[in-house]
Amino acid sequence: MFEQEKERLVFSLCKEGYIKTDSVKQAFLRVPREEFVPDFLKKYSYVDTPLDIGNGQTISAPHMVAIMCEALDIKKSQKILEIGTGSGYHAAMVAQLVGETGRVYTIERFESLAAIAKQNLDKINCTNVIVEVGDGSCGLPRYQPYDRIYVTCAAPSIPQPLIDQLRDPGKLLVPVGDMYCELTLLLKEKQKQTVHHLGGCVFVPLVGKYGH
Repeated sequence: MFEQEKERLVFSLCKEGYIKTDSVKQAFLRVPREEFVPDFLKKYSYVDTPLDIGNGQTISAPHMVAIMCEALDIKKSQKILEIGTGSGYHAAMVAQLVGETGRVYTIERFESLAAIAKQNLDKINCTNVIVEVGDGSCGLPRYQPYDRIYVTCAAPSIPQPLIDQLRDPGKLLVPVGDMYCELTLLLKEKQKQTVHHLGGCVFVPLVGKYGH
């Protein structure tokens, strides 16, 4: 039902330069976004816009998911930490990129959203994502270190626990600011950290000890 719409969206994201690699393109084609969208919004599943998923949270616009996946340069078999599970769509995308031998750990502060995300991931037989409930601003130390960490909400600054839980070498991607923020990529390599600014974006705020 949604295949043609999905293909049109992917073609558009490739043409506009958001999707740069074949691995990200294939992840978009494999993951059914409609399974992560509330029923009353399913007709907008392949419109390039954020959609409301309840609790004041959103499923990110596809172009932003593409930007983040490309910026992280995710490889097979890596261990990834996601802060802010939402409905599970972004984690499902990353699960495709790490493959069956990789793992995605994702933490969500709303129990109700975490439960929905688990159901959504089960529906598409996504077995390499582990959903936890808690304060994502503190990371998820139990499974550290992570090859990649990304945050799907805006933090006032890069939370130190996330830097600490990042493997060396590793990449950490976080929107920094208030609702209007700067997508910020931190590279950790040889015990040094460098920060790159990837442009403006809009995200709901990160709430918690190291959040707003």
